[in-house]
Amino acid sequence: MDETFDHLVYSKNVIEFVTVGREYCHFLEHAEDYSRKDFFKVALRMLPLLYLKAVVLPKPEQVLDDMVEKSVTESWYETVKTVLEQQLGAHNVYLEVFTPDIQRADTPVAAFMAEDLTDIYQDVKDFLEVFKTGVTELMNDALYELVNNFETYWGQKAVNCMRALHNVNYGDEPLEDDESDAPMDEHEPERQTDNWIFTQRRQQWNLDSDLPLD
Repeated sequence: MDETFDHLVYSKNVIEFVTVGREYCHFLEHAEDYSRKDFFKVALRMLPLLYLKAVVLPKPEQVLDDMVEKSVTESWYETVKTVLEQQLGAHNVYLEVFTPDIQRADTPVAAFMAEDLTDIYQDVKDFLEVFKTGVTELMNDALYELVNNFETYWGQKAVNCMRALHNVNYGDEPLEDDESDAPMDEHEPERQTDNWIFTQRRQQWNLDSDLPLD
């Protein structure tokens, strides 16, 4: 395969997705650093941008016989999801309407934002890790898998989450009333984040070394 930068994996739309995808992963990997109110605000801005950049991605033909190696392990996935569950709190659950299960269900189907956001994270992060290799054939097939999964799986999850995030951000229940957003007492010591779950995991996986600086 042609190894020059003329290949579509180096095209403008792909590079722009990589940029936004890195920001999305960085955001979730640092979810603990945000107040609940700020987390919802940033998430509602980040997810539509990620969707917009994904929907214009080119879809290449596969060139390799083997599946592209995945980077996000089950433990890694569960850590991200657990942190998001804690951050989202009672807002984690929302009612789903665009699912085959709704056709057979007598009651509304519950969905979970933490799971949806982590599913999206997993696909995006796996793609980014392959993209860093600079091996065109691997990047090509990783792009194929990313676009295919977007079309059949996580694109709908992104849209569903946007609906739920919009409802929380602009709904009647103020996020300021959440305990996590309560003003800190002037005599209370500054929050120590070294023992937070994802802080420890970031150090273990050395994630921050490959992430853009704020």
